[in-house]
Amino acid sequence: MTPQLVLVTSLLLGAFVVAAGAYGVLYGLARARRSRGLLRAAILSYGALCAVAVAIMVIAPLAVGWKLLIAASALVYYAIPPVTWRHLNRIHHDHGANA
Repeated sequence: MTPQLVLVTSLLLGAFVVAAGAYGVLYGLARARRSRGLLRAAILSYGALCAVAVAIMVIAPLAVGWKLLIAASALVYYAIPPVTWRHLNRIHHDHGANA
């Protein structure tokens, strides 16, 4: 692997993480504020995550196993914010009912 490919791969992996974080934060803000605009931004962030995942598959000289891990992660990340939101919402409502 050339130094240039190491740099490109590192930047792509960093962008993947940033897009995943942006999706989670924007989704949480969208739900908390009931904002369609923030929800659209969250969905765009997820789209960026998927685009970066595809770029990693095509450009990065990673082993097949690592590329499959990136692809699986991209798919699973879609569900994490909604599932987490429902869980936190349930905990919050259960706590209020027991108080």
